[in-house]
Amino acid sequence: MIKTLLLAAALAFSAQAGAQAAAPGKKKALAAQIVQAQQGGIDQMARQVVEQPALQLMQRAGMVIQSRFEADKREAVARDVQGEVRKYAEETFPIVRDRARALAPDALVPLLEAKLSEAELQEVLAVFQSQAWRKYQALAPEMQKALGEKLVADVKPQLEPRLKTLDRTLADRLGLGGGGAAAAPAAPAAAAPSTAK
Repeated sequence: MIKTLLLAAALAFSAQAGAQAAAPGKKKALAAQIVQAQQGGIDQMARQVVEQPALQLMQRAGMVIQSRFEADKREAVARDVQGEVRKYAEETFPIVRDRARALAPDALVPLLEAKLSEAELQEVLAVFQSQAWRKYQALAPEMQKALGEKLVADVKPQLEPRLKTLDRTLADRLGLGGGGAAAAPAAPAAAAPSTAK
């Protein structure tokens, strides 16, 4: 009888230990599924890593073009610079995207496991897998475009005089006379749609 009780207790203890060991494995699997569901966001982050320094270089190049090239050559040089930046982004993005996808599980799964309970991981995953969430995410570029168009139309009357004043001020400070430091844009362009998820 005592042997039976000891055996039952040992089995119960091992079953409980096994269940506790299985829980971390389940949390890891849930966290991995969440990371996989966020691949679009990971790709967008990789795109920003590639494009942000390229845009900064392009802005600096624009200043050099304005200061060192004759007006009739500026447009052609600017097109060449844009072409080089586009080529860089097209060639570099796949490399950075693939590395981001490879690094994401090791960087994010342990974080999710540590910060969220199993129940919370299940809730998050359920949201990402829901059809309504996918549909909402698919609308993000359209929503951004709609807001961007309204924002530009709304602030254009306020921005144009300020941009012209800034242009004149910069031209005076740079000793360029009344022509302006650069041709002031007619209006800010609407932000390019983001696919961040």
